[in-house]
Amino acid sequence: IPRYKRLVDNIFPEDPEDGLVKANMEKLTFYALSAPEKLDRIGAYLSERLSRDVARPRYGYVCIAMEALDQLLMACHCQSINLFVESFLTMVRKLLEADKPNLQILGTNSFVKFANIEEDTASYHRSYDFFVSRFSEMCHSSYEDPDIRTKIRMAGIRGLQGVVRKTVNDELQANIWDPQHMDKIVPSLLFNLQQEEGIERSPSPETEKESPVELTERCFRELLGRAAYDNIKNAVKPVLMHLDNHSLWESKTFSVRCFKIIMYSIQSQHSHLVIQQLLGHLDANSKNSARVRAGIVEVISEAAVIEASGSIGPTVLEVFNTLLKQLRLSVDYELTGSYDSFANLGSKVIKVHEERQLQEAVIKTIGSFANTLPTYQRSEVMLFIIGKIPVPGMYPSLGSVTAGFQSTNILTALPTSFLDPLLSFTLMEDAEIRLLVLDILISIIDRHDNRHKFSPVRIISDISVLKLKVDKCSRQDNLFMKKHSQRLYRHIYLACKEESSVQRHFESLYTLLGLICVELANEEVVVDLIRLALALQDLALTEEALPVYNRCAIHALSAAYLNLISQLTTVPTFCQHVHEVIESRKKLVPFLLPEDVLVENKNTMEKVEGEVLFVQAKIAEMLGGSGYNTERLATSYIPQITGLTLSLSFKYTETGCPVIFLPFLIHVNVEELERERRRQVVERFQTAPFEEIAAHCGARVSPMLYCLSHVIDTCSISLSLSLSLLDRPPPSPSGSVGNGHGRTRSVPVYEMKFPDLCVY
Repeated sequence: IPRYKRLVDNIFPEDPEDGLVKANMEKLTFYALSAPEKLDRIGAYLSERLSRDVARPRYGYVCIAMEALDQLLMACHCQSINLFVESFLTMVRKLLEADKPNLQILGTNSFVKFANIEEDTASYHRSYDFFVSRFSEMCHSSYEDPDIRTKIRMAGIRGLQGVVRKTVNDELQANIWDPQHMDKIVPSLLFNLQQEEGIERSPSPETEKESPVELTERCFRELLGRAAYDNIKNAVKPVLMHLDNHSLWESKTFSVRCFKIIMYSIQSQHSHLVIQQLLGHLDANSKNSARVRAGIVEVISEAAVIEASGSIGPTVLEVFNTLLKQLRLSVDYELTGSYDSFANLGSKVIKVHEERQLQEAVIKTIGSFANTLPTYQRSEVMLFIIGKIPVPGMYPSLGSVTAGFQSTNILTALPTSFLDPLLSFTLMEDAEIRLLVLDILISIIDRHDNRHKFSPVRIISDISVLKLKVDKCSRQDNLFMKKHSQRLYRHIYLACKEESSVQRHFESLYTLLGLICVELANEEVVVDLIRLALALQDLALTEEALPVYNRCAIHALSAAYLNLISQLTTVPTFCQHVHEVIESRKKLVPFLLPEDVLVENKNTMEKVEGEVLFVQAKIAEMLGGSGYNTERLATSYIPQITGLTLSLSFKYTETGCPVIFLPFLIHVNVEELERERRRQVVERFQTAPFEEIAAHCGARVSPMLYCLSHVIDTCSISLSLSLSLLDRPPPSPSGSVGNGHGRTRSVPVYEMKFPDLCVY
């Protein structure tokens, strides 16, 4: 009998209850370390004995054989370990295939010990497919005895954890992240994670240490924490499928818990990949019930809160596009009563209250996402959402983005690319959109939570009760107002002229003006705001085409604002004048004050004049004594309503050289033209077929190219003529010109005529 066999036989006692013979086990271990080439034969012989003991059955000797295999495995790290491991895994496989729960648990424990060993040599042919399948099956054990069932399931979980540890970092092994493996591992873990209330725990010390749910969560977190960029999709997709197959979206609790574990476990730079998969899954379920879609949206919202590092990846606008698409679909479903474009007998029944709940969830999620973004991206998102207007259901989503908007730099919060289209919406016919845009401007400009202190609009004798928070204007604030103030004033002025404006519009305009005064005003801005308020008074007096209510409301707005700004300037004479006018109005025309007009509509309006009006000349004189710009104060505010047109003008000098002047800004009143053009464009793009739109856009190119070509040609001619003039010898101060045609009167240099293009 070979020596290695005798050494193996000697470790088994006559009575298996006595356990492994430790002295003989030490001799076997020493022999294996001294003669590593025999290690594979030792493993094969141990496997042979263990197979006989399993078949007989003699489970005591089975346990001794597995203990010996474990000790040899832990002690030996030579190059021959691979052949020994094959024998070891064969025995583990045999134990896992046995019907006895104790043998399954024994095999699992041995595999877990093996999984924690770092091998010195790589294995090119080892496969763990069987172990993934068997451990996953054990995770779903339905054994009758609840205690044993729990032990089997926990063994399966530990086994899967061991497989992941053994293979995840070994490039030579089969990729554990492949769908064929993930589709078994992830659902098995989720099944046990879901059993928190369903499994009865035994009071034994083994199970008291850690429950199956706690073990499952730890294993799941470890799996996700090891996932690289390319593996996120394969790890998350089975989660989505599991929640679909078991209808777990509707309850929300478990689905939210799963994705909280995912978001907290994966590497932070991969978070946006999870969000993208959730959005794709939401799109795939567009025609599912509202409760399912609401559950997915709720998960997205929670994930967005966790992923608050400041960015949600390179597809920020795609995220909001998907959410807005779902919002629009929900509104369409609610209006049509069907998930299909044409209602039929097979259509699912739409539950209006569920669609409303979904819409609220989408709006909440949009706000959650926006709150994770830096200021410049929030501006882009708001501009993107505005681009969806007019679309039913879009208005509340913008409000959710601006809610809680805080920005220290107004230049970043309101860049030109965002401010220009935003202001253009203040002139739209849709009163709801105009109100929404005003609310957005208010939310962005209000950096000290002052907005609610201006509501309701009223005459306050002492504004100190408002406790306004006023800080000195920063350099960025001054730059912003220097660049954009005139556009802001113009659109506020024009917004007051909208006939469809109601009380809420005038209240929002007052709040906006108040915030500009508190947040962004320097001395120059204060002067312009006073001029604007007086211009609004003139507007109410002269625009007889406006409804009576609107004219009264504009008077009230002007009075309330001058009352506010006079107290902020702290010029006593100015405050006194405003106070006197307001007192006169209370006695003679109370309908021109906010407490009256903004509460009750008035059908007629008497002629307004005299002491009930604010006098610009007096105000200019009063403020001039305090150092304000009197000349500017005395100048009436006129909104700059201009259109840009190109005009070519020629002027011939005494030398006959045509000098071209370009371009000129021709001031034309384009308010009505602009509004009509905007309406036509919107109507065309909403109703016209694509071919007609493409043809229209193409037709506009040719005239533009012709005009540009004409301008360039004209400039070239002018430049050529100017250069030819310069090539001539200049008139000589001595009185002669060398051209061979006699003498010409000398021209002094200071009287010489040069083309305008040649003069700096």
